[in-house]
Amino acid sequence: MLKLWGRTTSSNVMKVLWLLEELRLPYQRIDAGGPFGGTATPEYRAMNPLGLVPSLEDGETRLFESNAILRYLCNAYAPNTPLYPVAPAARARVESWMDFQQTAQSRPASTIFLGLIRTPAEQRDTAAIAAAVAELARVWALCAAQAQASGGFLCGPGLTLADIAFAPHLHRWFHMPIENRPDVPHLRAWYDRMQPHEGFRQHVAVKVE
Repeated sequence: MLKLWGRTTSSNVMKVLWLLEELRLPYQRIDAGGPFGGTATPEYRAMNPLGLVPSLEDGETRLFESNAILRYLCNAYAPNTPLYPVAPAARARVESWMDFQQTAQSRPASTIFLGLIRTPAEQRDTAAIAAAVAELARVWALCAAQAQASGGFLCGPGLTLADIAFAPHLHRWFHMPIENRPDVPHLRAWYDRMQPHEGFRQHVAVKVE
């Protein structure tokens, strides 16, 4: 059985959990990271050199980096799923947006989340948070426009790994106490299209903590 190491409050774990549910794959989740610890041991570092979450065990295969895990699960267990198209051009589009999530969206989203959720109010760097909100709003504008132009989701009318990669951060955007949250056209519509998916409701649309 697949083993997923990581806590349910991690955005990177959330996206993997959603995909596991979407593909209806049996798995065991093991608490790790944050208050659970366990990521500094030699055994865990052999799976994940930086000691982060998630990590995936599939028999002798051990993987880290959430987006790589998403790709692996589709390749290994659902090679024909529209979530990760086989056609080279369609697959490349999905991968481009997955990479964009890591390179453009992850940093400002982390600044906002850590500043507003994990830092006491009196210790917050409000200027850094405000700058990150403005930066992330620009990223969301690009995503929302792409989803609108593509027929509903980032890479077409149907859900793909690209949308799943962004989903936890998009949920947080709407549910964190962001002052003067910028209005991004079509962003809520993209978010709402994810909500019928059980994996999204169960693992992503949760309390932000």
